[in-house]
Amino acid sequence: MPCRASGLPPRGRSVSVADIFGVALRAAGSIALAGLLVACTGGARPVGDFGRAAPSFTHDTAMPAVGGWLARQRKEPYSDFNQTDQEDEMHNRVWRFLIAAHAKDWFYDIAVEWQRTRILPEVDRNFSVDRYYNWLKTTRYESSRVRYATVGRHIAADLDTVPGTFKSICEVVEVDRQRAIALANLSGLGPDEARNVANRKAENDIHIAWFVRALNYRYQSYNYALDHLLVETPHEQSLAVDEALRRMSGFVDRANRRDFCGDGGAGMRRSDVVIPSRYETQVIDREIVLPK
Repeated sequence: MPCRASGLPPRGRSVSVADIFGVALRAAGSIALAGLLVACTGGARPVGDFGRAAPSFTHDTAMPAVGGWLARQRKEPYSDFNQTDQEDEMHNRVWRFLIAAHAKDWFYDIAVEWQRTRILPEVDRNFSVDRYYNWLKTTRYESSRVRYATVGRHIAADLDTVPGTFKSICEVVEVDRQRAIALANLSGLGPDEARNVANRKAENDIHIAWFVRALNYRYQSYNYALDHLLVETPHEQSLAVDEALRRMSGFVDRANRRDFCGDGGAGMRRSDVVIPSRYETQVIDREIVLPK
């Protein structure tokens, strides 16, 4: 009887890309493969204009494929659903708070990328708040006052983008609510849909919780830096930084309460009545798309 390679699907069954990829992972070792991918790209996700993520096959396709397989092996929630536009927007906006490309990895950008692509489970809980101050301290400036200006600029950038991030999270909370209502009131849906709805909500909740931790970490890091700068190089510029931190603390408090919609954490909930038609709450897209 001819030998068959261990792990390959039996004869008579079509071999899919997923089959081949799964065998390759088992043979080569998933962590080793992930390490090779990261080594080839320097680890951190590439950044384009205005601090936005730059397109990358490795970071957008290859690493998430490896990470998705690893997440399933760890029995973590994993949904086969396509992402909605709202979920894509939330991920893009939240990502800006997970990294700090301007400060040479004080935010553990490489570890963040491994976590974002799910190659590693949560690692951000171990981040230390002194790294930002250490980066400031070891960066050469012409004037000690400039360090205060640097902290102020970084806080201002967070304040400029956090309202839009809150809005995007609020919209995803509503998407999850609509999914649950549709699942409960539409016939003909099976266990796969129910599993995917539950797993996608769990994935979204995990990502939102990560954003909350990241916002707290940034706030605590800025606060730690200001305290130490006041002792090391006291200047009147500290007053403006302290005021910016006071403004940021309001958003941190709201995030900790999960109050992303400005309603005390209730979300965009309008009602929990049964939907008589699947189109009742549908937003009509009136955009005219011309053929290319």
